[in-house]
Amino acid sequence: MKVIMQWTYHASKKPSADFVSDWLDAGAALVITEDLEKAGRLKEVEFKDEFDTTWTKKELKKLLTEVEEEPQDVTVFFDGGFQKGEKVAGIGVAIYFRQGKKFWRLRTNLKLEQFESNNEAEYAAFHEAVRQMDELGIHHQSCVFKGDSLVVLNQLSGEWPCMEENLNKWLDRIEAKLDKLKMIPVCKPISRKENQEADRLATLALQGKAIFSKMEIAESKEP
Repeated sequence: MKVIMQWTYHASKKPSADFVSDWLDAGAALVITEDLEKAGRLKEVEFKDEFDTTWTKKELKKLLTEVEEEPQDVTVFFDGGFQKGEKVAGIGVAIYFRQGKKFWRLRTNLKLEQFESNNEAEYAAFHEAVRQMDELGIHHQSCVFKGDSLVVLNQLSGEWPCMEENLNKWLDRIEAKLDKLKMIPVCKPISRKENQEADRLATLALQGKAIFSKMEIAESKEP
């Protein structure tokens, strides 16, 4: 969870001033707040999250306690492959997240039929990623989506228009799902080399090899 701190500096017989921070991890924002309180110069403080909701320090601490065991710090890798002659798509998804003090990775792939293009396969991969995140209980947060499809990422972020009817249908389905989950997608294009994990999963799907696994990993294991 990310928040912006807004606080007032105040000291007896000295000027007061208002400050606004950059986006901070909510836990880090609370640590900074407590440090400022120890200095005796903090008069007022509030926190605003990515959904423009304002929290007091007490409310934010309570919220973090309540969501401690829910999935957080989510990064998604997705990729789609396409066989034009057979009109078959293979999609691959890898989701990395923290739950409590443990770190997890979910991998999955699917082989799908009656597809029209590689871009449609990429959209299907993104949609499957969001569906899996719903199954994991991920909601009300920003999540990083990484892939090598500039079309999908730029159309989802609104940078590029989507003119194809079949792709617009995928776009509408994804946006509806994200809105339902109150999820903010942070789209980050990466190279094909950086996306090898999802690409491999998509390739295996086209070969008829189904993968689904969820396992605990070391914190530094994300590619």
